Amino acid sequence: MIKQAIILAGGLGTRLRSVVSDLPKCMAPVAGKPFLHYVIAHLQKEGINNFIFSVGYKSENIINYLINVSNKFSSDSYGINFQFSMEDEPLGTGGAVQLAIKKSIEENILICNGDTLYKITVAQLNDFHLQHNSECTLCLKPMNNFDRYGAVELGNNNSIISFKEKQFYKTGLINGGVYALNTKSFLNKNFPEKFSFEKDYLEKFVNKKKMFGLIQDEYFIDIGIPEDYERAKRELIP
Repeated sequence: MIKQAIILAGGLGTRLRSVVSDLPKCMAPVAGKPFLHYVIAHLQKEGINNFIFSVGYKSENIINYLINVSNKFSSDSYGINFQFSMEDEPLGTGGAVQLAIKKSIEENILICNGDTLYKITVAQLNDFHLQHNSECTLCLKPMNNFDRYGAVELGNNNSIISFKEKQFYKTGLINGGVYALNTKSFLNKNFPEKFSFEKDYLEKFVNKKKMFGLIQDEYFIDIGIPEDYERAKRELIP
């Protein structure tokens, strides 16, 4: 069973500057708590209590928050084990994952974004990932009438065939930004220090037929733009 998650929490939050200034995206306040709280709380419910937080921009905000919360002996204390993977300079999503994975001893690990809440079922993802002997399994969210995301195309056995460019789609599957990843296979790729997880890993190696997609039509919100940040404040309850 997947026991550990890497949460990518180093985003600059450029598009949120008009409503949330001087904070990492994942620390944007939602109903009195940082958005990161909701990501952690969901994963806890799914049985994950061991985290590696990949931090960079304004990392002290995240570090201080997690240390303070973990030291509270109260009903809202996370009760989690965590460590930090620190980017001295931006490494890209791939570089951040690569650096963080080196702190793990797990064979398979969960990767997710600190500014996206996708309420996947971890046990289902774990079983699917192992059954398909997958190197990387993507959780895919069905979506209608969208142009903010690219679309993911699946083959008959749920192998990923291609990643389509951003444009308007009436219906499609989007990459929800949650992955089950085989750590050894990923590290064996000998990536450079800085690279994109999406462009330089997923899209580059998709034809190796070791990537699969699991469709999970669960609650999904990405607060990367002000409109969805406002929606999160309406919909999420601590």
